[in-house]
Amino acid sequence: MEALVAAREQFLAMVADIRPELHRYAARLTGSVIEGEDVVQDTLAKAFYAMSQQFEVPPLRPWLFKIAHNAAIDRLRSHGHKLTDPHAEMEDVMPADDRPDPFAVRAALSRFLALTVTQRAAVILKDVLGHSLEDAAATMDTTVPAVKAALVRGRAALAAAVDTPVAVDAAAREQLATYARLFNARDWDGVRAMVGEDCRLDLVTKSQRRGKAVGMYFGNYAKLDVRLEPTILDGRDVLAAYPDGATAPAYYILLDFAGGRVQAIKDFKYVPYLVADPALG
Repeated sequence: MEALVAAREQFLAMVADIRPELHRYAARLTGSVIEGEDVVQDTLAKAFYAMSQQFEVPPLRPWLFKIAHNAAIDRLRSHGHKLTDPHAEMEDVMPADDRPDPFAVRAALSRFLALTVTQRAAVILKDVLGHSLEDAAATMDTTVPAVKAALVRGRAALAAAVDTPVAVDAAAREQLATYARLFNARDWDGVRAMVGEDCRLDLVTKSQRRGKAVGMYFGNYAKLDVRLEPTILDGRDVLAAYPDGATAPAYYILLDFAGGRVQAIKDFKYVPYLVADPALG
């Protein structure tokens, strides 16, 4: 077991510099910061297993992007999303400007869902991440002319797309505000009273706990100077964490409520690149 843990830590260190870029890609393919990180976690798990079956380590960046591309498409299909045929419009050949489109870098994530997955992938890889047409074609398992065609249509569709309005759940927002108020007052008894007995905790990339073991999570936060403020991410109410008097959030925390109590906590403390995305600025 110790050897496996050590190997996993070594692997995560190898891919550390690629992870933020993988997330920017996956978040736009899925239209969600949260779903994007789920895709990254899935990608790394698949890659770690695959590497254990191989004698040589493949070129990491293109290999991981291809895994992430397929993982994102699988996730979209499993959620019933439309426009996920990876070979749609591949037969069309159109001229495309080889220079990146700066508009795509800051476009809201939800706008990308107006594009087919092929258009989405082409625009993200070329305009957001600056990949070459050849590298994009390899990631998408297609040809350069097909990428050019998807790029032209995708840019036009992205420019025409509109932001998705945010639906307000007043009850959930009030519950979140109460949790934040108790947390900021360091009223840990009050916080724990809001948490269900079988609450699931996912400290993303680090550990998972359930039930009574979640109590240790609050014990750790009692030692830290962190302030929580309700905000909106991916069209849902979440908590932004501000450590040590910071004026900008360092990470996000998601809470799922049921029956007035917290049933799940997803803490992105160890995934700081989520807040660095230009589309969230």
